[in-house]
Amino acid sequence: MSALRPSALYQRLFTLAGAAVLALSLHSVSDAAPASGEPVFFGVSGPLTGPNAQYGAQWKAGFDLALDEINSQGGINGHPLQYVFEDSQSDPRQAVGIAQKFVDDKRILIELGDFLSPASMAASPIYQRAGLVQLGFTNSHPDFTKGGDFIWSPSVSQSDAQPLLADLAVKQGFKRIAVLFQNTDWGRASKDVFVKAAAARGAQVVAAEGYQPTDKDFRATLLRARDAHPDAFVLISYYSDGAQIARQARTSGITLPIVAASSVYSPKFMELGGDAVNGVTTNTSFFPGDPSPEVQHFVHGFEAKYHHQPDAFNAFAYDATVIAAYALRSGGTDRRAVRDALPKLHNVPSVVFGKATFDPATRRVIGVKSVNLVVENGQWTLLGSKPAAQ
Repeated sequence: MSALRPSALYQRLFTLAGAAVLALSLHSVSDAAPASGEPVFFGVSGPLTGPNAQYGAQWKAGFDLALDEINSQGGINGHPLQYVFEDSQSDPRQAVGIAQKFVDDKRILIELGDFLSPASMAASPIYQRAGLVQLGFTNSHPDFTKGGDFIWSPSVSQSDAQPLLADLAVKQGFKRIAVLFQNTDWGRASKDVFVKAAAARGAQVVAAEGYQPTDKDFRATLLRARDAHPDAFVLISYYSDGAQIARQARTSGITLPIVAASSVYSPKFMELGGDAVNGVTTNTSFFPGDPSPEVQHFVHGFEAKYHHQPDAFNAFAYDATVIAAYALRSGGTDRRAVRDALPKLHNVPSVVFGKATFDPATRRVIGVKSVNLVVENGQWTLLGSKPAAQ
């Protein structure tokens, strides 16, 4: 058995329980007829090509699994739920054009995306003025939902996520930390929160080195950070750049421990990083080994459809589709009513949160679920009794 999995019997019991829980709570009537007739649409702005294309592909897998379940159980008040996915390459200029296209298309009742916060935030004023909900489900920038009352997110804000990363680093005994961060709005905001959180926990950030998302050679950045004499690196990265940083650190003779933001959490981090990422620690709000019914229902459904385990980005997309379906069932074909439904949703079954309820003031889901993980022998596993650094 993989380190990610409970025993087969244990997992099977939770799968059956999860299916029952979600069938009853998501669809109200477990024997509802499959959806038919004219479809109900949501729009997606995200990367299908370009440097972030892999995330768009992961989103589609999560969307499609959720739609299989939703439409087999009656869809949106009897109508099938479908989506229109426009390729933005996560470029703010393209996201703005897509936003205008979606607000002009009266079929689109709610929008999901974009992948990167800068792209989403560039488009937010268009959605806000038109009265079309923008559900930025991977948008953790603390300012994202400040764009207006039609701007919502089931993503944990970096204001909450980075203190958890600081906890993870400090609990491993790291007191002098070098931070390498993507030099984007998301990366800079995350770095600033992390620096304050680390200081509050008695640690010092002795170096903070930014890099561009398109960078491929990190060796000079790594050497500058090493020369500040840290006892660990913290990476505020995605899995593709994070894996390359780890590889280049090891080939440059840098053996310092690495703690990484939850955005690296994916099997692809090990595919890209190889042996260099063994020992990297992170935290995540989604872990396939979580025995909760919601998670095990999702994991088994995903494995049956795609024949491999899901990662966090699959889970985020699946969750966002379920939340959108709840809002559409209440709001129907009225965009403003869809917006009005979101603060009234309580305890929506959620892979990421367990149960999702929005805070009307922040327009984010209440609560943070976090699991600490480490890469061991090329696999993510629970961080257990690993001794603290000296």
